[in-house]
Amino acid sequence: MRTSRADAARPSPLQYVAYAYGRRLPDSMRHWVAHDLAGPGAVRRQVIRMAIPPLFVLGPLWLLPASLYVHLEMTAPIYIWALLITLALNKVWRRHRLSQHGLDPNLVDVLRRRKDARLHEAYAQHYGPRPESASAQANSSPF
Repeated sequence: MRTSRADAARPSPLQYVAYAYGRRLPDSMRHWVAHDLAGPGAVRRQVIRMAIPPLFVLGPLWLLPASLYVHLEMTAPIYIWALLITLALNKVWRRHRLSQHGLDPNLVDVLRRRKDARLHEAYAQHYGPRPESASAQANSSPF
């Protein structure tokens, strides 16, 4: 088993639940937060976290007397919509959480930049280096 610096300062279960739904962790856990929000599997972890609260809201509807079809008709569209919104706003939310912890919001794009590095190198070899004015467009932030 590999021990990384990210494992060194992990939040307690209570801290993790509070962190998962908006609380700020202590500065000693910044490295763990950066890995959690911008490392491998960050999108999956964020979608799972955001998929749980709608279950608490929609779950009681399944206690009403109705057929399976009616229960699905009441809850599935809302739950699917919640998941779609989670996917659409995933990067925005992770950027916010990084800045909330005093980290660079552009960490969200680190994995994509690493993955696309070969493409950028091939482009630079074929067309030459990009002009300085293009650096402002390198950020995928919508703001």
